[in-house]
Amino acid sequence: MVKSLVPPGGGDDKSEPVDLKSALEERYLAYALSTIMHRALPDVRDGLKPVHRRIVYAMSDMGLRSNGGFKKSAKIVGEVMGNFHPHGDQAIYDALVRLAQDFAVRYPLVNGQGNFGNIDGDNAAAMRYTESKMTAVAELLLEGIEQDAVDFRTTYDEDSTEPSVLPGAFPNLLANGATGIAVGMATSIPPHNAAELCDAALHLIKHPGASTEKLMEYIPGPDFPTGGVIVEGKESILDAYKTGRGGFRVRARWEREDSGRGGYVIVVTEIPYQVQKSRLIEKIAELLIARRLPLLDDVRDESAEDIRLVLIPKNRTVDPTILMESLFKLTDLESRISLNLNVLSKGRVPKVMTLSQVLLEWLEHRQDVLQRRSRHRLAAIEKRLEILGGYLIAFLNIDEVIRIIREEDEPKAELMRHFKLTDLQAESVLNLRLRSLRKLEEIEIRTEFDGLTVEKAEIESLLASDEKQWAMISWEIKEVKKRFGKETEIGKRRSTFSDAPDTDFEAIQQAMIEKEPVTVVVSQKGWIRTLKGHLTDYSSLVFKEGDELKFAFPASTTDKIILFTTGGKFYTLGCDRLPGGRGHGEPVRIMIDMDNDQDIVLAFVHDPASKLLLASTAGNGFVIPQKDITANTRKGRQVMNVTLPVEARFCVPVSGDSVAIVGENRKLLIFPLQDLPEMGRGKGVRLQRYKDGGIADIKTFAIDEGLTWQDSAGRNHTKTREELMEWIGERAQAGRTVPKGFPRSGRFTG
Repeated sequence: MVKSLVPPGGGDDKSEPVDLKSALEERYLAYALSTIMHRALPDVRDGLKPVHRRIVYAMSDMGLRSNGGFKKSAKIVGEVMGNFHPHGDQAIYDALVRLAQDFAVRYPLVNGQGNFGNIDGDNAAAMRYTESKMTAVAELLLEGIEQDAVDFRTTYDEDSTEPSVLPGAFPNLLANGATGIAVGMATSIPPHNAAELCDAALHLIKHPGASTEKLMEYIPGPDFPTGGVIVEGKESILDAYKTGRGGFRVRARWEREDSGRGGYVIVVTEIPYQVQKSRLIEKIAELLIARRLPLLDDVRDESAEDIRLVLIPKNRTVDPTILMESLFKLTDLESRISLNLNVLSKGRVPKVMTLSQVLLEWLEHRQDVLQRRSRHRLAAIEKRLEILGGYLIAFLNIDEVIRIIREEDEPKAELMRHFKLTDLQAESVLNLRLRSLRKLEEIEIRTEFDGLTVEKAEIESLLASDEKQWAMISWEIKEVKKRFGKETEIGKRRSTFSDAPDTDFEAIQQAMIEKEPVTVVVSQKGWIRTLKGHLTDYSSLVFKEGDELKFAFPASTTDKIILFTTGGKFYTLGCDRLPGGRGHGEPVRIMIDMDNDQDIVLAFVHDPASKLLLASTAGNGFVIPQKDITANTRKGRQVMNVTLPVEARFCVPVSGDSVAIVGENRKLLIFPLQDLPEMGRGKGVRLQRYKDGGIADIKTFAIDEGLTWQDSAGRNHTKTREELMEWIGERAQAGRTVPKGFPRSGRFTG
């Protein structure tokens, strides 16, 4: 039986039609706003998300001060969930645990006792086993909350109230950072050094329009709980702080440690922020097994309280810098920490802010808190002065006051009428204890009255002067800086700055490949593969039906293989990335973007120290250094400019001092190699002049050693310089008919 989806009674009296699109938009928008405002983004003023704010406030409510005792985390979680945060207890406990982890938070807000997890990624013990209390930083965030410093709102069950933001005497947003993913937006703020933030804030108080460049003199960059070395350039950091978006490259801190007999090991003492040590070691081990780290022999974890990863090189000749660069490239020993200063401005508007905007809004909040606390104190003083004024009148007329209290039916009303007291003054007089009716009390009241009068005048003066307010805020910030200055254990900078060393990129690439001998095989139809070892007999090679061998040459897995095509392009392939095994390999066109009408002219091992002579079918050519032919993309590098029907025909290594060229007309020309230009790209110059046909073969040689060719029987023939005189001429001449005995193929190789 199919269940009906129609409401009972046809739905006429219990439902109404709605537009589905509008309904979904409305509900999704409500969800998105809830996620953004109440879950994912921190408030720029106190740097906290609601769950963290509620944890800190609940601990304050429970009296868990930094100098007091601990309480079970389960009790704290229960208080938070029951009174303020009606969500999962595990989510609350996870947030509390993170606030206690000194490797996750630069300045912990919770002092945890028990197992709160570790940098290996192990979880904390269950909340029933651990205990917690606030730290001094959390107390700073709460300072003045009982003095009407911030607004309160009703809790979810309307049974009590909670602060909408904390007073925030500590620059928590930047000091501890934050991460979060909302709907359509995210935030990522790395931790910074509190003393540096205080210095920058003090500068902004004096110079509100200070540039980001100036602020960076105080805040050079993040300061991570786990230390590390920041290798991001100053320009990049400046741009990140100017725009509120960017990132920071952080590397592990390492040092070389001698192990005796000329050997050494590398010891890693700090790893990048938010990297799990156990996962990092697993990754290095996986790369070792996969033979991706040929310079590394082993890795050991000798960590106790501090981190100590020992990396053992393959042998004592390994360059430690190149070894570490290869590890930085392949593992999380180098990590990128992103910056996305997307926060709630004034607790209401999500937006990406710059470094100066964040600090300025925190300072504005501190000014607002100072004004509210001052007005709260002023109101308390005025109330106390009113009461003290009533006390003084009572002491001056004590006998009459006693008489009125004893004889009158309504002594309060009579006191107010007779002495012109206010309701508060009369009530206070009636509540006086008999023991207070002594001469000494009058002196104390006058002293207190005078002292409060002076304090009232000072507060009124403070509230009337922006200059005095900023002076007070500066004093408060300086006090924070004293407690968390760089000379203190918690305040000293942990992350340092450095430029990434100038290392040879090629050397690093080589360091990541296990060096093994292979033979590269290319077929006529363009299939490529590698076979282990250096083969000397190619007769046993097997190809697809209709295909055969075109090129085969020895190489190493660390080599670059260069392909030169009839289109005049050079392509670069890593030998380690070529298909191996017993199959036929793969079509080279899968690996490079080679046009269908083009073919491979030559495949060879790249040698950046040598040069090549290129020649086209039309008889044009030039010399190019091999260092200029490598290509970093699939598209290759266009070097010889040719247009069909002309194609690139020859690519020969340059040696000696002369060029020998043979045309299809069987005419030979020899000319000096120096007559050829060295170019990076072009059509080239005329090598030999033809009436019909084109080039048949070309080679370079040393004229003093003579010109050698091979006949069809495999025999070598050499002509000396004197014997070659009639063929020696100038570049672009037609040449003379080849010597007697020259191969009929017109090729120097028979």
